[in-house]
Amino acid sequence: MSGTATGLPAADTTPFDTDVATDSDAALEAVEAVVAAVLAVPGVAGLSAGPVGSAATLLPGRRIDGIALRDTGTEVHVAVDYGVDVRTTARAVHEAITALGTTVPRPVEVHVDDVLAR
Repeated sequence: MSGTATGLPAADTTPFDTDVATDSDAALEAVEAVVAAVLAVPGVAGLSAGPVGSAATLLPGRRIDGIALRDTGTEVHVAVDYGVDVRTTARAVHEAITALGTTVPRPVEVHVDDVLAR
């Protein structure tokens, strides 16, 4: 295990820990399927790039905020409508994504970043 002079592990220098997909057509299809599934869930107001803009999938010439497809799993950041049960909505998002099958990396993590009044 390598570290720094302070004894702490060396910092990961990968910006935002996002991946550029090697098979961009397959990645685009997967991320579009996730976006459609997430936005179809009642109570989801939209996608969020996360608190520091790190939740994204990078494709050639495109950045898709709110969905991070990585080798280590799928991370989804959403905003929900005011008045919905946040836990129930997050669970429904998780179920919608896992229903997509093996095209989406596992595990799936859902983060609710905001509540929007409409």
